[in-house]
Amino acid sequence: MKDRGESPHASDERVRLDRRDFLKFGSLAAVSLVSGSAKADAVATDEDRATYSTVLPYERRIVAPGNQPAVETPNGSTLKLTKVGGVKVGHLIAEEVDHEFAPGLRAKCWGYNGSTPGPTIECIEGDRLRIYVENRLPAPTTVHFHGVILPNGMDGVSGLNQPPIPVGGTFVYEFTVRHPGTYMYHPHYDEMTQIALGMQGMLIVHPRRPRGPRVDRDFALMTHEFAIQVGASRPDPNEMTDFNVLTFNSKIYPATAPLLVGLGERVRIRFGNLSPMDHHPIHIHGVSFKTTATDGGYIPPSAQQPDTTVLIPTGSTRVIEFVPEEEGDWAMHCHMTHHVMTQMGHGIPNMVGARFARVNRRMRRVDPGYMTMGTEGMGGMGAMDMAIPENSLPMRGGPGPYGYIDMGGMFSVVKVRKNPDTADPNGDYEQPPGTQAGPADPGQALRDGILLKA
Repeated sequence: MKDRGESPHASDERVRLDRRDFLKFGSLAAVSLVSGSAKADAVATDEDRATYSTVLPYERRIVAPGNQPAVETPNGSTLKLTKVGGVKVGHLIAEEVDHEFAPGLRAKCWGYNGSTPGPTIECIEGDRLRIYVENRLPAPTTVHFHGVILPNGMDGVSGLNQPPIPVGGTFVYEFTVRHPGTYMYHPHYDEMTQIALGMQGMLIVHPRRPRGPRVDRDFALMTHEFAIQVGASRPDPNEMTDFNVLTFNSKIYPATAPLLVGLGERVRIRFGNLSPMDHHPIHIHGVSFKTTATDGGYIPPSAQQPDTTVLIPTGSTRVIEFVPEEEGDWAMHCHMTHHVMTQMGHGIPNMVGARFARVNRRMRRVDPGYMTMGTEGMGGMGAMDMAIPENSLPMRGGPGPYGYIDMGGMFSVVKVRKNPDTADPNGDYEQPPGTQAGPADPGQALRDGILLKA
């Protein structure tokens, strides 16, 4: 174990579409959709969240030896740890959360301290942690610190290492973090239900003796997948194959916070994956990176290789580092194409290439706005102002500076700027003249030996 180390761097209501709406939806129509179950007794409110011991804004502060910066959890928070008699003490509250994935889609999930994922726990190699876990769920629970070497009685597996934390009860976990690394925490009681409903978080242990160059930015991103039927108010924990809401830190684009970094800065991104069933190949445009660590420890430089896509297996973490060489707004997304399509339909016939001009003309006699969809693919459909069922975002993306971005789900943006500390994190990159693809000049094309059709 000596080689373990850190990276160097509405109640059961049916939503029905009438015949005309069904025709408008064409091949993508959803005829009947069932919502989630009734409201639970206790849901975290904004007032409740204000009482939690969490550090909400990201601070460019030094948190560990070697001038290591604090970890930023986009759309998330960091657990406040208070030192008591040489022990760092924190408080996790397991509870139901009214969570918004993006404007237009929210659900009653389960999480910690009012959020999913729970707050990132950030500490230093050699620290002694004492974590109080209060159970406000309607069911028992535990916490397992995934990948951490600790006493067996602190491992959190219900029935094997400890009895479950009863409803209304509070247990204490205490251990010394001996190995630096990027870890996770989650329940080990009724995992299928509790993890699927959003109970997970990251645990970062900074090394006391850093290896390799110091990083300027350090991010934590939890990849996760939920099964939320269109119009439903809760995720379905019984799903095994058809996950339709794919997230970074339990947000879907366009609600995913961008990662703002500096040109020439060294950037570290820590990915965790507690998705019930799927791995996620995360691809970042505009950079080449190296995978420097896993939840098992530091990868020696001789074993690191350059990549532009990193596979995050379920139940694992991966740490990557890179130095951006080009300014711009660079896409970061799961490369499983359906993982960037929110609540897309299934069981739909292949319409690509089908000739429906005559059908369209006839149907417009009944409904002037009718059009058959999918005959030329799905691009741009999210931008169409179509009526959709309440509390759903089927196949929706978001507006971009040059048109509609027809990717949603597990999609975000890495914004590289010369002066990141003063840059607008929501501002669009302005392409310098001559550096953006555009319409071809037929004359220039001809001079280049390219004959274009009129």
